[in-house]
Amino acid sequence: MSAQILQTTNALLLLKLRLAVARYGEMDGAGWWNTKGVLGRLGKAGLSRGFPATHYFAQARVVFAVASARCAEVFSPPACYTLWNLPPAVEDSLDSQWQEWCREPESLIPLFERVASASSTNLLDLLTALDATDSATRNQLGELKLSAQGKAVQLPGIGGLDDSTLKLLAAAFSLGCKGAVAVPYLRAE
Repeated sequence: MSAQILQTTNALLLLKLRLAVARYGEMDGAGWWNTKGVLGRLGKAGLSRGFPATHYFAQARVVFAVASARCAEVFSPPACYTLWNLPPAVEDSLDSQWQEWCREPESLIPLFERVASASSTNLLDLLTALDATDSATRNQLGELKLSAQGKAVQLPGIGGLDDSTLKLLAAAFSLGCKGAVAVPYLRAE
């Protein structure tokens, strides 16, 4: 998939995965990055006045940027993919779809509302609630291990990005603990 453009359904899956991990990692969740409730009701209250039609997307962009920076700070190996660092073709496809969603945001409001009202203290439960994981992904988690420093989780294989790999990149964040993010990654080559 690294040479392949994400389809609309895959872009939606990637959005769900990033939303779940981003929301779970906020300070009022796992405490991995320095945002608190930005993807929750607090963020909606703060941004909806300035961005009445697209505040959900503004909220997401803020937390995605913070989560991406924090993960890169903790663990950023060369020639690897993470949930926040995917091939340019994938990111470009998501950005194109993002613009479409911003023009017609109504269809995604229920998704953002589910993320905002999530009370789960378990990332896998949140991913399940967003229909962004499956039993195969949960089963693969048992085979993964934290790095010796506890800062990373290497996925098996090299470079093959598909829906199941994206799901595993997100679900493997569940191997981290409160206050200590473990960044899942896949070797690109």
